[in-house]
Amino acid sequence: MPDRAFDIVVAGAGPAGLAAARRAAEAGAHVAVIDDNPNPGGQIWRAGAKGIAAEAAAWMTANVTWICGQRVVAAPAHCRLTLDETDIAYSRLILATGARERFLPFPGWTLPNVMGAGGLQALAKSGLPIEDKRIVVAGSGPLLLAVANYMREHGAKVRLIAEQASHPSVVGFALKLAGHPDKLAQALRMKASLFGVRYLTSCWPIAAYGSEKLEAVTLRRRDTTWNEPCDYLACGFGLIPNLELPALLGCRIGKAGVAVNEDQETSVAGVYAAGEVTGIGGLDLSLVEGEIAGFAAAGLREEARRLYGARYLHRQFAEALDHAFALRPELKSLPTDETFLCRCEDVAYGRVRACAGWREAKLHTRCGMGPCQGRVCGGAAEFLLGWKTESVRPPVFPAPVSAFTRE
Repeated sequence: MPDRAFDIVVAGAGPAGLAAARRAAEAGAHVAVIDDNPNPGGQIWRAGAKGIAAEAAAWMTANVTWICGQRVVAAPAHCRLTLDETDIAYSRLILATGARERFLPFPGWTLPNVMGAGGLQALAKSGLPIEDKRIVVAGSGPLLLAVANYMREHGAKVRLIAEQASHPSVVGFALKLAGHPDKLAQALRMKASLFGVRYLTSCWPIAAYGSEKLEAVTLRRRDTTWNEPCDYLACGFGLIPNLELPALLGCRIGKAGVAVNEDQETSVAGVYAAGEVTGIGGLDLSLVEGEIAGFAAAGLREEARRLYGARYLHRQFAEALDHAFALRPELKSLPTDETFLCRCEDVAYGRVRACAGWREAKLHTRCGMGPCQGRVCGGAAEFLLGWKTESVRPPVFPAPVSAFTRE
């Protein structure tokens, strides 16, 4: 039997999950929010040593049970979830599991101090010293600017920003910001704070070098290559939704993420999804989707309908973002046959691409069988080889044996 039961359970305490929990709780529902971090806020409102970020605190609501520092590892029965330390039951479930960075392998990408762009920012927020460190930020999307801005504000020496998208694509996207005044103002403030930092379009890393840790990165821009000395390479090629839990529950997965109807309900009755798990769209879209899901799950469909227009506008922006920063085909030639695709099991790209698909690669090479369970190499294989990862089974994350022996 489950230890506790709730009207609505929200899986994920980032912006979408917090917005959903707030609206559902305001409607009088008994709500629980689960997150594997010690505090609410997700990656974008990550709490530092001083406690919950102000933005996350603004969305905190009374009448909500916070279950932090635990992960959903299984769904053993209808309307039941197994967590690391407890089992809970729900009448409705809202999935706000967010997204993770997409990494693309290239020679040297496993060197110490080659990190995800968002990952380096998260470490810096948690206390990693970056003052006076030389940093190259590379990959694709507005996250690069946000990371570079944070690093510079905290004393790092940002050498350059390497954006793989073309100059016309970036300019076209910038012009569309005119229809979103808040985003335009934010972009202008960020651009001003990065004055003097080179922003190179049609530019990407092709190799990283160092004897024991990163010392330099080789960059390519059109027909020119050069070595850029640096202490850290913050590299991320966009985001991909965290789909493991939705897939485990049997939710239909679309091209962009979890497929939902106008009320954010998935193909599984009583299970809703909001935020980046339904497709990468940014903070504003995550918030409004969370509110719609919270209202709808609490039975307030009329309140949910009032937000449809705002969601439509934010989705238009998300589509423009996706189009402008689509990954160029040249990036598929980054790894050599000797480059590790699966870092957990030390599986080279050449061995993986000799297989017919993801399942065969797992069986023959152990690609995707390590601690990350394909969360890193799976996204890379999807872009490089066009494969979809398969067979999500419990436990979704490594879990103590006690999680499956509770009565």
